[in-house]
Amino acid sequence: MPKLFLIRHGRTNLQMEDRYWGNTDIPLNDTGIRQAEQIRDRLAAEKITHVYSSTLSRARDTAKIIAAPHHRDVIACEELGECNFGYVEGLTYDELKRLHPGLAEELGKMGAISFPGGESLSKFHTRVGTFLKQLEKHKPQDTIAIAAHGGSLRMLICHLLGLETKIWHRLRIDPASISVVDMYPGVSILNSLNDTAHLASD
Repeated sequence: MPKLFLIRHGRTNLQMEDRYWGNTDIPLNDTGIRQAEQIRDRLAAEKITHVYSSTLSRARDTAKIIAAPHHRDVIACEELGECNFGYVEGLTYDELKRLHPGLAEELGKMGAISFPGGESLSKFHTRVGTFLKQLEKHKPQDTIAIAAHGGSLRMLICHLLGLETKIWHRLRIDPASISVVDMYPGVSILNSLNDTAHLASD
């Protein structure tokens, strides 16, 4: 059974502003780098065979730090990128309510949302789902680290567990957290979600 470590990237400076940051390429800040190092130490004893990340630097750099002691290259995948929020990118929720009141209402209902100039949740879900083809190539003994984003990891978990897209926002995925999924033929099992115990000293 391939084991998946699903890792959200560490902190960035712009995360502190509570804005919609999706496909904007924001680097890790000093705290984020330290968090990635703590994840690295947490996973050092694991026999990681493959490391994937999104193409955005905050996830890619997290993955590189984790991969170093295992001497693995990081495979960057577009399908693991965060949702493209389009014209909403960089806005706070209050700004979104003022500029796009209809979208704000849909967000409140978590309905069939489509971000103007960006992606719909349906397209986002489909995009992330294409990463499963990559996972299907792996052997049962593989241990895989995947560094990505809160949104894309939630969508990936929905795909792996066969959950409906509409509940994706109910899965809490904190910065620098680790979730663990074991893949079996025809079924996947979520062993842990949003583990941040390795950050206790941060």
